[in-house]
Amino acid sequence: VSVQTGTFRMVSEEEQALRAKLERLTVKDHGPVFGICEKLPDHTVQKAKDEMNETDEKRVVAVKELRALAQEKVDAGEDMAKSVADRMLDKSDSMLLRFIRARKYDIARAYDLMKGYVRFREQYPELFENLTPEAVRSTIEAGYPGILSSRDKYGRVVLLFNIENWDYEEITFDEILRAYCVILERLLENEETQINGFCIIENFKGFTMQQASGIKPTELKKMVDMLQDSFPARFKAVHFIHQPWYFTTTYNVVKPLMKSKLLERVFVHGDELESFFKEIDAEILPSDFDGKLPKYDGKATADKLFGPRSESEDTAL
Repeated sequence: VSVQTGTFRMVSEEEQALRAKLERLTVKDHGPVFGICEKLPDHTVQKAKDEMNETDEKRVVAVKELRALAQEKVDAGEDMAKSVADRMLDKSDSMLLRFIRARKYDIARAYDLMKGYVRFREQYPELFENLTPEAVRSTIEAGYPGILSSRDKYGRVVLLFNIENWDYEEITFDEILRAYCVILERLLENEETQINGFCIIENFKGFTMQQASGIKPTELKKMVDMLQDSFPARFKAVHFIHQPWYFTTTYNVVKPLMKSKLLERVFVHGDELESFFKEIDAEILPSDFDGKLPKYDGKATADKLFGPRSESEDTAL
């Protein structure tokens, strides 16, 4: 039956095959995490089409619409419109496309996200002061946070946080958030990551009562603000593993700050990891996250993210 009626269109065999592939992806079906994406896998192009209605033509039109909307808001004298225009309108089309993809081509919501991105920077200037790779490199080398070099089966970038050896006097909460900010900006240059998003694994084994009492509610709010409406990133899942009973106290501070969409994406597993391993393959996880790979190596990650340390950095005290 090749007749098109109303809004229905024939789905080509190629599209059907790609959709079938999307149902049974493995970790081997995706491109690298670090560096730019040379070519999007065909199934990821299909995913963008299905989830966001993305097409080549629509990409061009959407960026123009977002630029026009930002200017309209300035002309209407809207709150924060000038800040958004000053910070964002000179950015490249590819940068603006990140916001459009993160909000599935809803231009009004993409603008709100852009506003959130600017607001976060204005609200927490301490996170962005002298924010260079050098400033956060040692935090990332220490593993706060970690980044897996392989995507998960859904094509998402997997960020790791292992609380066990974290000394918050040595590496402050702000320093960790600064590292997250650099990592997100850097990894979002990759189009596969813009489309597939991120997944975060928090290993709370060894979380002490001292750590629990040392984290301030204001710091937790800052972290939730970062995950919510402040970056053009799709945070698709947050998994907590091995948390002790008093983790609930910390989590209860955070819960009221989270919108239902983010709450639905938080999974608290404890020591029962069967459902966790259905989502994340043990083959891509390091041993300190109950996986089959060697222990996580933050120095190797920093090298992949920024290139090797220069000799002058190595000898600096």
